[in-house]
Order: sequence, then C-alpha cells, then structure tokens
Amino acid sequence: MNSVVLVLNQDYQPISICSVQRSVKLVFLNKAEMLHNNPDQVLRTVNRDFHYPSVIRLRRYIHLPYAKIVLSRKNIMKRDRHMCQYCGSKADLTLDHVYPRSRGGRDSWENLVTACTRCNVRKGDRTPEEAGMPLNIKPYRPIHITFFQNLMGGVQEHWKPYLYM
Repeated sequence: MNSVVLVLNQDYQPISICSVQRSVKLVFLNKAEMLHNNPDQVLRTVNRDFHYPSVIRLRRYIHLPYAKIVLSRKNIMKRDRHMCQYCGSKADLTLDHVYPRSRGGRDSWENLVTACTRCNVRKGDRTPEEAGMPLNIKPYRPIHITFFQNLMGGVQEHWKPYLYM
C-alpha cells in the first residue's frame, strides 16, 4: 500500500494527496466518497472485495487560503525538473538569473531558472539572447496544481481530468 490518492474538495478542486490508508479511513467514516478506484489494489475479505481509492472527494467543503508556492531554490529546481534549462544536463546544477542581477534582474519565478554550472558561467552577465543560449522552457510562476505532477514520480493517468490536464 505505497500508493497515493488524489483528494478533491467538495467542489472537485484538487487540494492534496494522501496515503491509501488515510483515504480508506475517510471513505469508511463517510467523510469522503470514492470517485475512482485503483484496479491494481484490492483488499479481499471472506465476504467481499474492497477496491482501494485512487481519487476521493470530500463530502464537506474545506475553505483553504490561496495556495501560493514559495519562491525557493528547491521549488525552482522542482519546476524545472532538475534539468539545466539551456543544455538539458542534470549534473552540477545551480540557479541562473535570466536577466542578470547586475542589470537590475530580481529574484522572481519569471527570472530564475535551473542551469548547470558550465552554462551559467558561459552565459555570464548577459541575457540568453545576447549569449546565444535560448531557454528550453520560458520560466513561469507555477500554480499549486502543477506541483502534483512531480509528487511521487508523476500523475496517474486517471487523475488528469481532475487536474485539468
């Protein structure tokens, strides 16, 4: 039982993931309903088979504050999938300012990317255009939902309709 379950609010907005054990408790306590089961995991009893949940929806609406992802080195790396945004390398990674700090570039989601040390030194105090080093993906401010993609190695196929993918 090492799987995870997508948890939706009463209005079907994704709010978190939880363990299979926790989701089974929520379903049996009638605090959540199972929207999709995991066909690979079945609990067999003498009288009946129980499918483990894969997607559950809470029966009561939970008011949550706006989920803002904190700007941090770890989250930038996570957004960029631990890959240099110039050459695609996964070794010796650091952060790079797209618009250099020496020219007034700020620490922001739209100005920071993951880069390997080699590309970062090669780019130096120039913009990617000036250095002739185009970015693989334009930096962006991630939303709460997109971070589900990187949890536990990716998104399960049947989660995609609930995650607007």
